[in-house]
Amino acid sequence: MRSQSLRGSSLNSRSLASDEGIVFSERKQVLYLCGACATTTTMTFAADAENPDSWTCASCGEVATLAEPGAAGRLATAAEDDKVPRTPFDMLLERRSREELEVILQERLQYLRARRGQEKLGA
Repeated sequence: MRSQSLRGSSLNSRSLASDEGIVFSERKQVLYLCGACATTTTMTFAADAENPDSWTCASCGEVATLAEPGAAGRLATAAEDDKVPRTPFDMLLERRSREELEVILQERLQYLRARRGQEKLGA
């Protein structure tokens, strides 16, 4: 049976040149702030390239504007102040009151005890 792979198929798939002596151009990172979703986008450009005034936001597709130096720290602290982590219990309390939850709990406990054949004795 013939071999399905070609011999020498790795030829020309790898460069034989070495990386020694290669000097990469200087780079700079530019920060863009999206006003719609408050996302920061960091783009890398050549050091001698001109920075575009706007860039398309990667998360929402709106136009993000060029940020002045130091804006990333201010935006990060503002985002931390705005977002308070919500637990699943907090989300449950948004849908039901504590009295409703207590009634549901008692119904479920009564159902489970009846399934096991154990009724609650006493108060």
